[in-house]
Amino acid sequence: MNKATSGIALASALAPLTRVVPLYPPWGAEEDGYDLWLRYRLLPEPARSRLGDGARSIAVAPDASLTTLAAVAELHRAIAGRTGVPPALVQEPAEGALVLATPASHPEITALEPALAGLGREGYALRTATVGGKRVTVIAANTDVGVLYGAFAWIRAVGTGRDVSTLAEHSAPRVGLRMMNHWDNLDRTIERGYAGESIWDWWKLPGMKDARYADYARATASIGINAVSLNNVNAKAEMLTPPWIAKAAAVADILRPYGIRVFLAVRFSTPVELGDVDTADPLDPRVAAWWKDRAAAIYRSIPDLLGFIIKANSEGQPGPHDYGRDHAQGANMLAAALAPHGGLVMWRAFVYSQHDPEDRAKQAYADFKPLDGKFLPNVIVQVKNGPIDFQPREPFHPMLGAMPATPLALEVQITKEYLGFATHLAYLGDMYEEVLRADTHAKGPGSTVAKVVDGTLHGAKLTAMAAVSNVGSSRTWCGSHFDQANWYVYGRLAWDPYASARDIAEEWARQTFSHDAKVVDAIVGMMMRSREAVVRYMMPLGLHHLFDTGHHHGPGPWVDDLDRPEWNPTYYHRGDKDGIGFDRGPRGSNAVAQYAPALAEVYSDPRRTPANLLLWFHHLPWTHAMPSGRTLWEELVAAYDLGVADAAELQASWTRLAGAIDARRHAEVAMLLAVQLEEARWWRDACIAYFRSINGLPMPAGHAPPPLGLDEYKARRSHYAPGRGITLPR
Repeated sequence: MNKATSGIALASALAPLTRVVPLYPPWGAEEDGYDLWLRYRLLPEPARSRLGDGARSIAVAPDASLTTLAAVAELHRAIAGRTGVPPALVQEPAEGALVLATPASHPEITALEPALAGLGREGYALRTATVGGKRVTVIAANTDVGVLYGAFAWIRAVGTGRDVSTLAEHSAPRVGLRMMNHWDNLDRTIERGYAGESIWDWWKLPGMKDARYADYARATASIGINAVSLNNVNAKAEMLTPPWIAKAAAVADILRPYGIRVFLAVRFSTPVELGDVDTADPLDPRVAAWWKDRAAAIYRSIPDLLGFIIKANSEGQPGPHDYGRDHAQGANMLAAALAPHGGLVMWRAFVYSQHDPEDRAKQAYADFKPLDGKFLPNVIVQVKNGPIDFQPREPFHPMLGAMPATPLALEVQITKEYLGFATHLAYLGDMYEEVLRADTHAKGPGSTVAKVVDGTLHGAKLTAMAAVSNVGSSRTWCGSHFDQANWYVYGRLAWDPYASARDIAEEWARQTFSHDAKVVDAIVGMMMRSREAVVRYMMPLGLHHLFDTGHHHGPGPWVDDLDRPEWNPTYYHRGDKDGIGFDRGPRGSNAVAQYAPALAEVYSDPRRTPANLLLWFHHLPWTHAMPSGRTLWEELVAAYDLGVADAAELQASWTRLAGAIDARRHAEVAMLLAVQLEEARWWRDACIAYFRSINGLPMPAGHAPPPLGLDEYKARRSHYAPGRGITLPR
C-alpha cells in the first residue's frame, strides 16, 4: 500500500466503527452535558495552532484491530474538534504525526520506549521523538488496548491544557479489574438509579443497537474502566436464558473494541426457577452440572465473558445458606463451572439479615472472615467501602485487610443513593480517597486499603475495584452535570488508587467546563467541600442511616415501625432522653474488635475516636463535652447549621460563575443548587425537631429553632422518589 492510498484504505476500515461513532462532532452542538469530559471544543489561539502542528496526521498500520481503530477514531474526533482541521490518516509517519505503535506493528518501538517492558497488557507510553528524521508523537503500548488508553491519555493532556509537544510519560493500571456495576433491571428500570431509564434498551436488543452504547463505551474506556456488569445484582433467572444471552452478547460486541468485557449478575436459584433442577444446593452434583452446561452455552455466545457477579443470602436473596452451606461452597461451585473458560466469580459480601439481632455492621465480617483461604483461585469477594451501606460517611469495612488469603474487591457507589440522589452536588472523590487512604493496620502502620485493592498488602494476584453505576438515559448521562465527575473520578482512582481526588477534580473541571484558572479553581473548591456539606446537613458526627423509608430520600430519624429492626433509623442512632449514638465498643456490640488491635483501641475510646465517627462507635450523653468546648447537643446543632451554610455557599459560588459557563449548563446547575439548599434546610430542621422531641433540650444560643412542628416534618412523604426500581428485595 502506498502513502496516497493508505488514508483512503484506513478511512474505509474505520467505516463500520464511525457509523456509530462520528469522527468529529457537528459544529454548534448545544452544551447539554452529553459530551461529558470528551468535550472537544475549539482551543483558543495560539494553543490551537501549536496542537495542529503536532497532530497533522495519525499513522496506523493498515491491518489495525478494531480497538486500535477506535483509538484512531477518537484521536481524529478530538483533533478535529480542538483545531477545526481533521488530521490525515496515513500509514507511514510524517512530520507532526501521531504514531500508534505496539511491538507487533512497530518492532523498533521496544528500543525507542524501553519502559514498555514493565507496562503490562494495559499500560501505555507517550513520547515525543524523532523517527526517521521526522518529529512525531508516539503512543506506544504492548497491546492495542494499551494504545487505546494511551490515546485517551494524550487527549486528556490536551484537554487539561498541557504542552503535548514534549511528552515523556508512561502509566499502567495498579488494579486489574476496574468495574462498573449496573443495577439495571430487565424492564429497564434502575434500582437506585437517578438518571432515567437503563441505558440498555433490552426490549429492542439484540436487533436494535443504540449508538449511545458506543458513546458509553468511549466514555468508560477513556477513564480506564475495563469491566461492566450489565444487570442488577438482584438478578432475574431469565437473564441466563438464550434470548437474554443474545441481548447481552450484542452489548458485549459493542463494548469489546474499547477494551471492556462484561459480567452477568446471576441469581443463585436460577436452576430451580427455570424448572431444570429441584434444588440449588451447591453440593448437589446435578446443580454443579447445570451451571457447568449453562456456562458453556453462555461462552459460545460471549467468548470473552469475565464471569458472574452474585448477591446471595442478603435481604431475602437465595443462596447457599438456604441449604446449610457457606458462602465459599456456593462461590466455589460457580467458580468451578467458569474455570474452564477463564471466568471469575465476584461474590458480594453485602450480607445481613434480621436473624442477627446484635449489630448489622458485624455480620459480613462474621460470615466471611472464617472462610479466608477457602475460596477457589478464581473467586473475588466484593466488599463495600463501609460495614453498613454506602452511607455519607462510614469507617472502612473491617473485612478490608482482614482476609489475607482471599482476593478482595473494594465496592463503592457512584450513584448517590444516600447523598441526595442526582439533586445534590456531592463530589465523591474525597469519599473514595478517604477509604483508600484508611490504614487497616493489618500488617502494622501503612497497611492502607489502597494496598489491599492493588494487591500489594498480601500479594493478591487478582485485584479489583467496583462501583455501582449512575448512568442512565438522561442526556447528562448521570442526572446532573456535576454527577458526571463521580463516574470520572472513580475510573481514575481505580486506575491509580494513590492519585489525588483534588487533582482529578481539576482534571475533570478543565475538560468539562473551562481552561480559565479562576473558573477551575472555583469549581474545584465547590467540589472539594461538597460531600462534607452533605454529611453535615444530613448526619454529622458519625450518625448514619437516618433516611426516610425505602427510597432513602429525605430525613426519617423517627421511623421505628418497619418489619425488621435494622430497617429502622432508630436502630442506628439509638437516641433517647439521655443520649445518642450506637455503642460499638467493648460494652456494646464490640464491633470495634473486628478491627486491628491498634484501631480497636482508638475506636473504643470516645476521647480518641475521630469526631466525624463519634456516634458511629459510641452512645454518649447529650451533655458529653466535645473538644470544641461545646456539649454534644450544641455540637450537633452547630454541625447542622454549618452544613446549611455550606450549601448556601455552594450556590453563591456557582452564581458568581455566571457568564463564565455556557448559559444552559449554568442555569441547570443553579436550579439544582437551589433545590439542594432547600433540602439541606429540611434535613437540618426535621432532624433537630426530632432530636429535641426526645431530649427535651432548648436550642443552643445563637441557633434558630425549626420553623415547623415535628408532625409537619413527619407528614412530608416522597412516595414517588426516583430510583426505587426494585423488583426483588435488595
